[in-house]
Amino acid sequence: MKYINAAEILPEQLLRELQIYIDGGVLYVPKASTKKAWGAVNGTRTFYQERNREIQKLFQEGYPIDALAEQYGLACSTIKKIIYV
Repeated sequence: MKYINAAEILPEQLLRELQIYIDGGVLYVPKASTKKAWGAVNGTRTFYQERNREIQKLFQEGYPIDALAEQYGLACSTIKKIIYV
């Protein structure tokens, strides 16, 4: 990370205002770009949402939890979390 002297890039009025809060300290300014939600870029979120809907549907149709756990390779406790959301 490269440090930039605020006096070189900020207007004098803004620099004085910042000095009130952090005189001589180091300030991190995050990027303005927005971060995408987990799994939004590569489709992982969609995959798990569809899988969970399928598990819920099968449970409503009468499939037992232990059979669903074996079919999807998940623990029974995970299947319960998906079903009882």
